[in-house]
Amino acid sequence: MSTITITAADVNKLRQTTGAGMMDCKKALVEAEGDFDKAIQILREKGQKVAANRSDRESSEGAAVSFINADNTKGAIITLNCETDFVGKNEAFVTLANELVKRAINFSSKEEFLASDFNGITVAEKLIEQTGVIGEKIEIGGFEILEGAFVGSYVHVNKIAALTAISAPIANADVLTKDISMQVASMGADTLSYKDFDPAFVASELAARIAVIEKENEEAKRLGKTLKNVPKYISFSQLTEEVLKQAEEDAKAELKAEGKPEQIWDKIIPGKVQRFISDNTTLDQEKALLDQNFIKDDSKKVSDYVKSFNVEITGFKRVTLG
Repeated sequence: MSTITITAADVNKLRQTTGAGMMDCKKALVEAEGDFDKAIQILREKGQKVAANRSDRESSEGAAVSFINADNTKGAIITLNCETDFVGKNEAFVTLANELVKRAINFSSKEEFLASDFNGITVAEKLIEQTGVIGEKIEIGGFEILEGAFVGSYVHVNKIAALTAISAPIANADVLTKDISMQVASMGADTLSYKDFDPAFVASELAARIAVIEKENEEAKRLGKTLKNVPKYISFSQLTEEVLKQAEEDAKAELKAEGKPEQIWDKIIPGKVQRFISDNTTLDQEKALLDQNFIKDDSKKVSDYVKSFNVEITGFKRVTLG
């Protein structure tokens, strides 16, 4: 009976191909009697077994990563999910995530990407293989692609990634798109402007918020606590000229009741009206990117910051772990 010699070079080659640990590679090569392709298959079958056993596990940790093409006209963001933060911070895991996102930019959907080639196997099969290597459930969670005249990105500690596209490749486009991507990552948004909201959606959101506050007020009243104000408006789309005019009249009445000299009213009223607008546009601030306060300077809106560059935002995307 011949003796099979497994060299360090054989083990390293298998490690580079599969990402498996040294001991697992050596064991697979021994079991395969030195047959390299068979050893790979042994490791992949192990991955399939581990994946099947861990299919019901929650994979809310991992790494969020981004990739922008050479001319900044297209970007990709994905999350490579795993079970524990320990694995999610592992250098080899993050390296795999970055390799995957570079491939992802060539596809328009997660399904198409998962079915694509990864060195002779599909991306989906590669994830199963790595499940066996790492011992945790691994999968692609978020997947987003964005194209534009100029696309930039921002990643927050490998937990949230965002992309922003603008209408022209201007000077400092990288600064603007990074800042807006940071805004998107930090605050989230569903649409560009309150103007995009459907009236029925706004009405439904208002009714839901009123219901929550009224329920909270019932409990607060029982406990003798201060009641919350029940909103009449939550979006600038509801603030008609008549509503804003009434807010101005209410401000005048308030100043008169306070005994403030009429000659200083013009200096105070605009601030009060602006406060009224801020208090009654909470939906816009939560879900409409351009109408949010800019995180780097909350004295201005995101729209004001973008206008200073003389371009428009044409799109944005966001992925997050969890």
